[in-house]
Amino acid sequence: MDLRNNQILVGELLDNPASRAVFQKRFGKYLSHPMVATARTLTLQQLIGFAQVYLPKPIIHETLKDLRNL
Repeated sequence: MDLRNNQILVGELLDNPASRAVFQKRFGKYLSHPMVATARTLTLQQLIGFAQVYLPKPIIHETLKDLRNL
C-alpha cells in the first residue's frame, strides 16, 4: 500500500478493509476507543509520533511493514 511517505490520513487507512484488518489484528481492543474518531484526521506520521510514547518501536515498525505490504 502506498502510505504516501506516512502522510496518508488515518481515516483513509481505517476505511480501507485491508489496512483496517492490520490495525484490528494488532490493536483490536483500542479501535473502539472514542479517540479513534478524532485520530481519523491525523496523518500516519502524526499517529506514529503519538504512538511512540505508548508502544515499543518494534510494534510500530512491524505495523508499518504490514501496511506497506498490502
